[in-house]
Amino acid sequence: MNNTVLNAFDMQGRGVLVTGASSGLGRHFAQLFAAAGARVALAARRVDKLEETVNAIVGAGGSARAVALDVTDSASVTACFDELDGWFRGGAPDVVVNNAGVTVTASLLKQTEADWDHVVDTNLKGCWLVATEAGRRMVAAQRGGAIVNVASILGKRVAGGVAPYAISKAGVVQATKVMALELARHNIRVNALLPGYVVTDLNRDFLHSEAGQKLLARIPSRKFLALTDLDGPMLLLASDAGAAMTGSCLAVDGGHLVSSL
Repeated sequence: MNNTVLNAFDMQGRGVLVTGASSGLGRHFAQLFAAAGARVALAARRVDKLEETVNAIVGAGGSARAVALDVTDSASVTACFDELDGWFRGGAPDVVVNNAGVTVTASLLKQTEADWDHVVDTNLKGCWLVATEAGRRMVAAQRGGAIVNVASILGKRVAGGVAPYAISKAGVVQATKVMALELARHNIRVNALLPGYVVTDLNRDFLHSEAGQKLLARIPSRKFLALTDLDGPMLLLASDAGAAMTGSCLAVDGGHLVSSL
């Protein structure tokens, strides 16, 4: 592979904002971008939960900082970007990863209005608030950028017990396409990453349980994902390697979406 192709994935000096970066996928993505040479802002509601990751990145020679952010609150979103104004080149990040997300597990008839508000406000409204504010800042900086919305294969298919989550992620998929259409003229690319079942500290016990193994049997590759399986796809969507991609919804799921009914 020639150096031109490899260099396209380089994130050296780019400014990246990752939401929901205190654990799981968000923390991993922040570390990924830092290792690729980016200056990374890690955002979550509790800054103290981010400091350990920031310190690890800085200790390894990277550049990172923590910033408070409640994605459901427009004032908090504006304050987050204002705080980072002097840290990002031209006052805007080069890349925003809309990763903040939550779920509540219960059957449809036992889900409450509070459950709906908690999940949909975080996963869908939060994605919209962060992406639109990022878009305004990128336009003002007059140099474009990339937004990666972290959706889910449940934005394409369904499962029981997670109705608000699946509905919100379907919204994120459609929001990605709308954003891509409207922001393309400003040289801002918007794509979505749709992970399948990824093994994390929060779900490891379930995925290795009897119920988890039944789920595994329905995945054509018979594999759950490791966090590192998302590295290449994320860098593709965020870097110049994906310069011609916008409005794409990239599933990374071991073939789960193409499993037979």
